[in-house]
Amino acid sequence: MPLPPPPLSSRLRSLSRWGGASFLILQSLVSLGAAATPTQADWSTYLGSPQRNLYSPLQQITRANVGQLQVAWTYDTGEKGEYQANNLIVGGVLYTATPSRRVIALDAATGRERWQWDPASTPAGAGGRRQRGLVFWQNETGGEKRLFTAVGNHLFALDPDTGKLIASFGERGSIQLGSGLDVEGTPKVGLNTPGVVYQDTLIIGGIGGPGAVRGLDVRTGARRWIFHLIPRPGEVGHDTWPPEAYKTATGVMPWSGQALDEKRGIVYIATKTAEPDFYGADRHGDNLFANSLVALDANTGKRLWHFQIVHHDLLDKDLPCAPVLLTVTQGGKKIDAVAQGSKHGLLFVFDRVTGQPLWPIEEKPVPASELRGERAAATQPFPTKPAPLMRQRYTEQDVSPISPEALALTQDRIKLSPNFGPFPAPSLRETIMFPGFDGGMEWGGGAADPDGIYYVNVNEIPWILQMVETRRADGSPLPRGERDYLIHCAACHGLDRAGFPAAGFPSLLDVAQRRTPEEIVKLTQTGFGRMPAFDRLPDAQRAAILDYVLGRSAATGRPDEATSPTAKATARNTPPYAFGGFRRWTDQAGYPAIKPPWGTLNAVDLNTGEIKWKVPLGEYPELKARGLPPTGTENYGGPVVTAGGVIFIAASADETIRAFDKTNGSILWQAPLPFSGNATPSVYMVDGRQFVVISAGGGKSGRPAGGKIVAFALPASADSVR
Repeated sequence: MPLPPPPLSSRLRSLSRWGGASFLILQSLVSLGAAATPTQADWSTYLGSPQRNLYSPLQQITRANVGQLQVAWTYDTGEKGEYQANNLIVGGVLYTATPSRRVIALDAATGRERWQWDPASTPAGAGGRRQRGLVFWQNETGGEKRLFTAVGNHLFALDPDTGKLIASFGERGSIQLGSGLDVEGTPKVGLNTPGVVYQDTLIIGGIGGPGAVRGLDVRTGARRWIFHLIPRPGEVGHDTWPPEAYKTATGVMPWSGQALDEKRGIVYIATKTAEPDFYGADRHGDNLFANSLVALDANTGKRLWHFQIVHHDLLDKDLPCAPVLLTVTQGGKKIDAVAQGSKHGLLFVFDRVTGQPLWPIEEKPVPASELRGERAAATQPFPTKPAPLMRQRYTEQDVSPISPEALALTQDRIKLSPNFGPFPAPSLRETIMFPGFDGGMEWGGGAADPDGIYYVNVNEIPWILQMVETRRADGSPLPRGERDYLIHCAACHGLDRAGFPAAGFPSLLDVAQRRTPEEIVKLTQTGFGRMPAFDRLPDAQRAAILDYVLGRSAATGRPDEATSPTAKATARNTPPYAFGGFRRWTDQAGYPAIKPPWGTLNAVDLNTGEIKWKVPLGEYPELKARGLPPTGTENYGGPVVTAGGVIFIAASADETIRAFDKTNGSILWQAPLPFSGNATPSVYMVDGRQFVVISAGGGKSGRPAGGKIVAFALPASADSVR
C-alpha cells in the first residue's frame, strides 16, 4: 500500500521549479496517486480480524520512520483497574470497553468523546470484571449495525452511532448469558473476551457455568445452535468423563476467544480447564473437550475435528489465547493453518481443514499423582516442532544471578522444592511450578504476517504449587466455613486470608473495614474484578465462608458441624484437598527468582518450524543502572505486526510501548505510558494518517493502576510523513 502523500499544495511547490511539461506530467501522476491512496482503514474486529492474526496491512509507519512517532492524543476513562481492551475503530470512531463495563465512543483522530453507555442503570448493574473488547457487526449494505458488550450475566446490543440499547435484541436490548445452556436454572455466565460474527450469527464462549459454545442470532439474540463442551450421552467424548458428569461438572467454557475462517465457515475454539482446577478425582478421564482446540461448522455448531492439548488438567493450563489463522508454505505447497499457544510455552500447529498437525506430536510420560483418589494422566502431548518458546525445567543452572542474596536463596530453594517439568502432579509437597500459571503464552495471543511468521510474547516466571488438606490430622473435617474457604477462596486470597497483592489478589483480613456486610454478600453472589460469582453455592455454604472470613462463626448460631445432617453430607462430598494459592516465587527484592530472561518476544517461522529470533521484552531501570542487561519483565497483552515491517507491543511491567523490527527483533522505538499497557494495540488510519493506540491501565504485576488511552502517530507535518 503506498504511503499517503503530503498535501497537494506542498507537492506542487516542490515540483514547480521543474517547470513546463515535466511539471504537468508529474502533477497528473501525483493526482492519480492521491486518488488511489486509501485514507481510512479500520480495526473493526477484536485482534484485528476474525482470523485473530493481529496483522495490519498499513505501511505508512515503517522501520525507517517509526522513530518519529509521537503522542497524537490521550483520553482518561477516569477508572483504575485492569484496563485490557483491544479497541475497535470503525468509520473514524474508536470504541472502548472500560473495566467497569462502560462503553465509550471517541473520535479516532482526536480522542474527543462522542458518547458513553453506562450499565449501572440496567438490570445488570455496574460491571467490575476485566473486559478485553467488543463485537461490531453490520450487514452487507451497512444499514443494520450492532455493538455487542457483556456485563454480569447479560449480553447487550448497542447502536454504534448513539450508544443506545437496541430494544429489538433479546428483552429490551439484552439477553441472559446463562440461559439456553441446556441445564437447570440460569447459571451466572460472564464474558470477558468478545465473540466473533459469522454472517449474522454471533458465536460466543464465556466464563463460569457449564461448558458450551453457542451461535446466536445477531438481530434477536435467539440461540441458533449449541455445542456441549462437556459431552452428553451419545456425544463424542462422553466416555472421557464419569457417566453423570455432564449434569454437575463446570468449567471448560472457552473464555480466551475464537478464530473464524469466513471463507470455509469454520470457527476454532480454545477451551478452559475443567473444575476444580487442581483436583480431579470427581472427573476421572481425559475430560474432552477441556483444554482443547475444537473446529466447528459455524453454520450448525457441528464438530469437525479437535485436538486435546492437555489431558485431565490438574494445573490450570487452560488454553490462554485465541487460535491464530495463517497460511504457510511447506514443500512448495500453501497450507492454511491454525496455531494455538499454551501456558507452558508450546506452540501447536495444524492444517485448519483436516486437523492434521504440521509436525508430529508425541505423547510423553509425566509424573503420577500422590493424592488420594486422583488419577493424573499418564502422558501429555508435546509437538516435535516448533521447539518450546521457553525453558521447560527449572534446574540449578537457572538460579538467579542478579544479586548474591538472590543467588543464595534460589540455590537453597531449588534443593528443597525441586521442579518436575511442565506437568508436576499436585502434591502436599511444595514444588516450583515452571512453566508458571500465567504462561508461557497468555491471553494477549500471537500475531502472524502473510509470510507465515508467528510473533508472540512469553512469560518465564516461576510460581509455587502446593495442595493442602481440608481435614485435620485425625481425619475429622475442618469447620465448615474454614474448609469451604480453602476450597473456593484460598487459591486467590491465601491460606491465611492475607491475599497475594503482588499477583493482584487482595487481603481479606480487613475486608470488613473496606466493605459493608451487604456489599460483601452481594460480591459473593455476583462476582467482582477477578472473582467469579459464587451464586451456585447454597446460601448456607456461602454464609459459612463469610462467617469464617469475617471471624464471626461462633456467634451465628448455625448448626454444629458434627450434628447437622446437611453439614455431614457436605463434608462427605467435599474434596479432601484444596489448592494452596497462586503464589509467584520472587527473591528478597521482589524480582522473579530465576535467571533472566523473565519475558521475551519471539518470532517463529511456521514454514519451517524454526525459531527465527528471541529478544527480552521489558526491563527494570534500577537493574539497568546496576549494569545488568535487559532482563525482560512479566508481560500481559499481545503484539501487532504491520506491513510496514514493524511489531508494536506494550505488555511489559515498565510502563513502556515499543516497536520492534520484525526481521530481527531489534528495538526501533519506545515511548513511556502513564500505566502499563496490559492490552493489545490497535492500528488504524483516519484521513490518511496511521495511528497506533493502546489501553494503558496497569494494575498487573503490582504496578500502578489507571485507565488511559494513548494514541501515537507520525507528526502531522507533510515533511515528516515520507
